[in-house]
Amino acid sequence: MKPFPFSAIVGQDDMKTAMILTAIDPRIGGVLVFGDRGTGKSTAVRALAGLLPPIEAVEGCPINAARPEECPDWADTHSGKVRKRPTPVIDLPLGATEDRVVGALDIERALTRGEKAFEPGLLARANRGYLYIDEVNLLEDHIVDLLLDVAQSGENVVEREGLSIRHAARFVLVGSGNPEEGELRPQLLDRFGLSVEVRSPQNIADRIEVIRRRDAFEQDSDTFCKKYRRKDAAIRKKIVAAHEALPEIEANDTILSDCAELCIALGSDGLRGELTLLKAARALAAYQGDATITREHLRSVAPIALSHRLRRDPLDEAGSGARVMRSVESVLA
Repeated sequence: MKPFPFSAIVGQDDMKTAMILTAIDPRIGGVLVFGDRGTGKSTAVRALAGLLPPIEAVEGCPINAARPEECPDWADTHSGKVRKRPTPVIDLPLGATEDRVVGALDIERALTRGEKAFEPGLLARANRGYLYIDEVNLLEDHIVDLLLDVAQSGENVVEREGLSIRHAARFVLVGSGNPEEGELRPQLLDRFGLSVEVRSPQNIADRIEVIRRRDAFEQDSDTFCKKYRRKDAAIRKKIVAAHEALPEIEANDTILSDCAELCIALGSDGLRGELTLLKAARALAAYQGDATITREHLRSVAPIALSHRLRRDPLDEAGSGARVMRSVESVLA
């Protein structure tokens, strides 16, 4: 079945905005979507796959290299021809083994031909695309450690079974989960650029519209997708234009000062909060067709860029989003 159209998702504006921003600037660092079951988390990620502009990649290259000279030496299956292909969106199942994730010795070739060859894993396939983990908070610790290493370096290194392999592994990490099933390790939480909490709609009209659209999609997906094709195409066009305009978006010293003051007020550790806030605001400005970053852009992205970076405060019963908005109103008054 085709993915549900991105533009047909009812509500969940923060989640859709976060995903659009990472499509404009993958350096933002990915999206974490936490919330109740059945709130469209997985649907939105799969819908994003149909929304993303295509990439140019060498045909048959296991790491989606943009040029033949970038294909690794161990990849002997590529044709050398560069063609457009959909941006990869790869699922990482919870039960995936380490070999499945990073790659391993190709046992079939070793047994049938006596050759020591590398079989690439999910990280190779996700290069220049998205790696999606559903129920990311239930991921095994050793897989989390692997992801942290690769996310930091942008390179997958495999040293085992007589193999010594390195290849590019730069991807946008998208995770979803239900907080009732366990918390995310702080080290991995910090690697997500943006974080969004989604909840079931409480408005009757919204719930009815969700049911109506989902039912129409399941009854006749081709007709339903055709209805929203133009809207998805318009979003895709804006994403492409924003990506091209990104280097020209200016950030003056006042904006940089606002980012720093806001993060100090919130007590966020390190400088990753400021950098992510700036990148997200720049991507939003580009998407909206603005030439410079304004305080309004900072106000819009601050909750999704900073809420997961706050220290726990047992004396403050307000949620992290509310705490961010309090500081936003104080600093950016």
